[in-house]
Amino acid sequence: MKLLRSTIHPDILSLDELSIIQRLATRAIVLNGADILLLYTERYHDYTLPGGGLEAGEDKIEGMIRELQEETGAQNIRDIEPFGRYEEYRPWHKTNADVIHMISYCYTCKVDKTLGHTRFESHEINNGMKPIWINLEEAIEHNLSTIALSDKKGLSIERETFLLEMIFNQKKGKQN
Repeated sequence: MKLLRSTIHPDILSLDELSIIQRLATRAIVLNGADILLLYTERYHDYTLPGGGLEAGEDKIEGMIRELQEETGAQNIRDIEPFGRYEEYRPWHKTNADVIHMISYCYTCKVDKTLGHTRFESHEINNGMKPIWINLEEAIEHNLSTIALSDKKGLSIERETFLLEMIFNQKKGKQN
């Protein structure tokens, strides 16, 4: 899958002599006209693509479908196509490593507009996560404002905003 971007968090001065764990994840890109299916997280005041970590040995597409269903209640997931891969090194605040190397495999797909029931994990519920269809440009502007003004933003907002802008630019290019 094509590499879209590789980043190192600014708090990481060097990867030398740090313990690094790897986490594989998937992200779903679901467009419907000018709208995109995202997750709004109250705690971080941001919009993110549905997705999350793959389970050991799990197929990437099966993991993306599982995460999309759990987090949004998406139904009739179809027309799945690879979009690209985003790699990042971020500080890890658990005892088993200093840094996490997160590799996010992103896929486009279609779903029915009407969503079913979500199956959020407890931390997602505690963070106030909810699925929402929102105008793609509005979501980007909202995240850019959160990056600029909020002290409670999460570590993933830069990745998510980069991906949303890339989706917007590709969509715009196809319309010309």
